[in-house]
Order: sequence, then structure tokens, then C-alpha cells
Amino acid sequence: MSLTDDQRRRYARHLNLAEIGEAGQERLRAGRVLVVGTGGLGSPAAFYLAAAGVGTLGLMDGDVVELSNLQRQIMHRAVDIGRPKVESAAETLRALNPEIRLELYPERLTSANAPAILDRYDFVVDAVDNFPSKFLIADACHAAGKPYSHAGILQFLGQTMTVHPGRTACYRCLFDAPPTETPASGPRGPLGVVPGVIGTIQAGEAIKHLLGIGKPLTDCLLVYEALSASFRRIPVRRNPACRLCG
Repeated sequence: MSLTDDQRRRYARHLNLAEIGEAGQERLRAGRVLVVGTGGLGSPAAFYLAAAGVGTLGLMDGDVVELSNLQRQIMHRAVDIGRPKVESAAETLRALNPEIRLELYPERLTSANAPAILDRYDFVVDAVDNFPSKFLIADACHAAGKPYSHAGILQFLGQTMTVHPGRTACYRCLFDAPPTETPASGPRGPLGVVPGVIGTIQAGEAIKHLLGIGKPLTDCLLVYEALSASFRRIPVRRNPACRLCG
């Protein structure tokens, strides 16, 4: 099905790119991306995926909006405090691009629900904020053979890498297991713009994958440090002894 006149106007800047064009925009419209977590990372990732015209977005989050979220979670507003985050996020994304299809999961990803949910998507964005969930996403995506973008943030730092299960270094190649101890202190940041930078990169990785263009951020951890405005690329190799992909 070809693009309508309104869609050609909406995506005109994409259509002018030789790497995308109308055929690429139609691939984006046919694409399906699951964003697990609709907070600091998930907000910019989902926002730019919706703006780009990715046809189906899954939004997964079991939390409600809190006042402390609004310093960085740009899909939510003060009037949304107390609402499920997936509902607030969906309202924002529908206002931005009414054409996209949203599939809402007001729950956490678990080992029980992951296989059926992941089966519906082409790419997964790990936008969660805790280690157990990140390892669960890595394990579930490996089992399902689904490529995913990992990201993490702390204070003034952000990091991200893309994983193609069975072909590239995975999250467990980098971090073997979750920490055994939980820090006693409360949340340490982050500076609000840090997840904005990293989540936007995650959206770019998903878009490149759907289009089949560019070079994915695989076998490499990209680290952003806001205080010095610097980026570092740290090579990551597959671990032959990795408990997941070795």
C-alpha cells in the first residue's frame, strides 16, 4: 500500500534521503518495535519512533507517573501524576502521530509473558531502570532471537549497545550476572538530559534495523559523559564462556 499525500508531506524529510525514500518509509510503517519501560529512556525512544512513522509500537510498563519522573520522562505531564505510564505515553504519542498503532502492556515483562509478547515484534528497546529486568530482557530476546538495544544511565553517564542474538556480543558477555547487593542510598540522578541523549540513540538503532541501513552499534559499548560532553566507544567481544550465548 503506497503512501498517501498527507504521509508524503509528514515524512518528506525521510523521503528525500536516498537511504530511505518511499520504499523505506513503507518498511517503517510495517515495522513493529517493543519499548520496555516508558520512563527516562523509553520517552525519547518511543517519541522518535512514533515521529518516524514506525507502524506499531508496543509500550510496556507497570508503573504510574510520579512527580519525580517529570524531570526527565518527557512523555508525561503534571496532569498525568497517578496515571499508568503506558496510558499517559499513549496519549502523548497519539497526539504526535495518530496514524501509528499502539499496543499497551500495563505490566512488567516476566519470563512467563515474554515469549508471546516478543514474538510480535521486530526489535526491542530495553528502557528499564533495574538490573533484574535488563537481564530478563537479554535472556528473553536471546531465546526469541530478537535484536535489542540495551541502555543504562547513572548520574551524568549513559551507555548503550545493540545486540543481535547469536551473532554479536550480548548483555551477559558484558555483565555476567546482576549485582548481589542493592545500594543503600537512594537514586543518584540522573541529569535529566542524559536519558534523552541515550534513548534517542536507541530509537536510531531501531530505525536502522527496520530499514536495513547503516552499521548497528554491535560489539561495542557507547558511553556518553555529560559533564565533558564526550563519547567513548568500548569494544566488546563475545565471551566463549558466556552463560547465555557462549
